[in-house]
Amino acid sequence: MAKALKIACVGEAMVELSLEEVPGSGQAGVAGDTLNAAIYLRRALPEPHRVSYVTVLGTDLLSDQIVAFINSEDIATDTVRRDCKRLPGIYAVTTDEAGERSFLYWRENSAARTLFQNDNGLSFDVLEGFDIVYLSAITLAILPADVRAALFGWIGQFRAGGGKFAFDSNYRPRLWQSPDEARRCIDQAWRLCDIAFPSLDDELALFGDADEAAVLARFRAYGIPEGALKRAACGPVPLTAQAETTLPFAPATRVVDTTAAGDSFVGAFLACHLLGGTLAEALMAGHSCAVSVVGHKGAIMPRDLMLT
Repeated sequence: MAKALKIACVGEAMVELSLEEVPGSGQAGVAGDTLNAAIYLRRALPEPHRVSYVTVLGTDLLSDQIVAFINSEDIATDTVRRDCKRLPGIYAVTTDEAGERSFLYWRENSAARTLFQNDNGLSFDVLEGFDIVYLSAITLAILPADVRAALFGWIGQFRAGGGKFAFDSNYRPRLWQSPDEARRCIDQAWRLCDIAFPSLDDELALFGDADEAAVLARFRAYGIPEGALKRAACGPVPLTAQAETTLPFAPATRVVDTTAAGDSFVGAFLACHLLGGTLAEALMAGHSCAVSVVGHKGAIMPRDLMLT
């Protein structure tokens, strides 16, 4: 794409507590699935392309620090609404010897749950003027049902006007009232999207597909033009039937923390794709970024280590 693109990443920016083995020790940071993707997208996408983060935060010190952190990654925050009555969500993450993570959340009343809502009702004006809108099933899960329904309606109009919608599965059962509700909403999102990033584990767990082949068959029936099925260490598979499927994806040689593996894949894939890279190049860019990220603690690896 030749023109300068404007990309909106929508979701919840949270305080990340990385817990250590020693009781009472740990480290605080900032993360959140769509924010993680936005950061890796921004790092890989040159100027003059613009990445904005769309969320709601409080007016407290932690929220101020979150905004400052997002700004430090050169992501625009003029789309962040501040709510004096709410606070940001928090999550704690621990990892086992294999780097697999477990989470604890405090997000039931977070400011981000008021996305697109104000004293006058619902408004999606904050998303106007963007070329691409990206969000995840976590974004959908934290919204009230009526807001989700209205958002789907807006996305339909956005696409009709030439905009592109990118979606990532990120299924978290505890955020949904029931698997049926999650299945219905996520299926609707897949049917609306232009660039899809399903995870194999998520799809098998939620939709009950028999195996990977069944997942791919379902996605090819959706007719989504672009995207990849994320398969962790096995590497991604293109969603389009005619695409390359035998690319050599080397697994990570060092796995410290798998947090943000899928998010970083999305960011790097999108950047390569939007810059005109081939599907093979985008798949490799996403996988390579994820391999680097899982070798470091926390969702956001230091910028100066991205190429090491």
